[in-house]
Amino acid sequence: MRILVVGAGATGGYYGARLTQAGNDVTFLVREKRAAALRKSGLQVQTPEGIFSVQPQLLLASELASQPASKVIIQPFDLIILTVKGFSLEAVLEEFAPVVGEQTLILPVLNGMNHLEIIQQRFGKHRALGGLCRINATLDEHGQVHQMTALEELIYGEVSGETTERITKVHEALQVAGITARLSKNIVSEMWEKWLFLASVGGIACLMRGNMGQVSRAAGGLEFIRAFVEEVVSIVVAGGYQERPQVKANTIKELSNPESVQTTSMYRDMIQGLPVEAKQILGDLVEISKRAVLSTPLMNAAYTHMSVYQHSIEK
Repeated sequence: MRILVVGAGATGGYYGARLTQAGNDVTFLVREKRAAALRKSGLQVQTPEGIFSVQPQLLLASELASQPASKVIIQPFDLIILTVKGFSLEAVLEEFAPVVGEQTLILPVLNGMNHLEIIQQRFGKHRALGGLCRINATLDEHGQVHQMTALEELIYGEVSGETTERITKVHEALQVAGITARLSKNIVSEMWEKWLFLASVGGIACLMRGNMGQVSRAAGGLEFIRAFVEEVVSIVVAGGYQERPQVKANTIKELSNPESVQTTSMYRDMIQGLPVEAKQILGDLVEISKRAVLSTPLMNAAYTHMSVYQHSIEK
């Protein structure tokens, strides 16, 4: 398959590099600054097992925009793996639109759920697959990918839950060394459950300004964690998630570990003064809560807190 990875940050960089390393036809859609760095130094990935690097094939949004003028025709891709932050979504959809063909599939691994509807509205309901990933990775000051723990999983499936010929081909293409790739027959439910976990950890960490162990050891911390998770569960159920009680119990148990150093990328971005996905992770849940007329004061407080932060860095 001809694969376009949109974004070469920690997530896109890791998965795109693994696919490239395995000999797949992979191109990264990146901005000029990132392209310059990658052309100079290549894409290096540091994993718990060691370091590897690839020389990535790059495509600039400006090159796509100038196709008619330059008369350089770039053929549609078979699979587009979308790894950007949620606040960049609508802009990048327009950037890669010229290489979306009749058979192109789009696999987003973004946070939240609303991105599926945005992609479907732009390219049609048949185009988007469901997807999520779990990976602890970041970019260092040189723009190289650091996989911080062995945790790594890429999960995908048809939104309908069917096992189609096209999703089977995607599954086969992603079976390469270094990628734990799993085809799900219930991807939408798994996306809800990831959002439940991510919003819980992110909201708690950002509001309390600490990792899960620090919060659980604080006075009233365990009660706060339980109450926050309970609110998030009530919201996602109102949004359409079919609750599995064990998921809530496991989430509360994991977040209540006094030795945990767990946070989220939203928290890490906040303490570095970077833009955050507050709307996609917390704000969209607040909207669901309002529509369902739920009382969710902790979630509301977390989103207001992050909105104040977001406004402060935009000045």
